[in-house]
Order: sequence, then structure tokens, then C-alpha cells
Amino acid sequence: MTSRTHIIAAALCMGAVFAAPQAWAIGDAGKGRNVFAEECGDCHSPVVGTNKKGPSLHGVIGRKAGSVADFSGYSEAMRQSGIEWTPDRLDAYLQLPRKTVVGGKMKYDGLPNAAARADVIAYLISLK
Repeated sequence: MTSRTHIIAAALCMGAVFAAPQAWAIGDAGKGRNVFAEECGDCHSPVVGTNKKGPSLHGVIGRKAGSVADFSGYSEAMRQSGIEWTPDRLDAYLQLPRKTVVGGKMKYDGLPNAAARADVIAYLISLK
């Protein structure tokens, strides 16, 4: 291979990496609504301003962890986590909540199925 061929091959590889969709980007919001109801709905509401044991998850994407003003049940660990809820952060948290926020109050063991997590995240994104 010539150096020009190497450069072109490298550029194509880089393009493929950046063009690859994130797992959560291919989730199905309709399926995610059902997964949310089954896995999250006992403790969290998708309705703005409606908190349960946990805060409302309406508008969670882009929100700082521990910042819902009318929810007082946050752990100190969650308030001090410095997390801003991006789809990637939510994916990690939904998979292993106690590992992502050590000392948090959430009793949920996590959602090991990556497709189900992607669906829930797609649903949460749709709640804007």
C-alpha cells in the first residue's frame, strides 16, 4: 500500500467509527414506554412535576443529577455525583445503578439487557 492508500483507508475507518450509531440511538421509544412501566414506573413518573419514590424522569436528558427542585429524596451521593444525564450516562446507570453512583439510594439492581436499556433511553428522550 502506498501512503496515500493508507491515508484514505484511515479516513474511511474514522468515518465508519463516527457514523456508527450509539446503542441508545436505535432504541424503540414505543417499546421503551412498556419497559419503563415495568421496570421504572413503580418509583418514577414520566409526567413533569409528578414525583414518586424517585423524581420525575420527564426531561431527564441534559439535567444535572439530584436537581429536581421539588424532590427531596436524593442521596448525598447522587447530589454530589456531578453527573449530567446524557444517553450514555443513563445507559451506564440503568445497567449498574449502584456502581455508577456509589452510595445512592436506588434499590434497583439494574437492567442487563442492552436493547431494553436503549428502548428506555429512546422513550426518555421522547419525553421532551
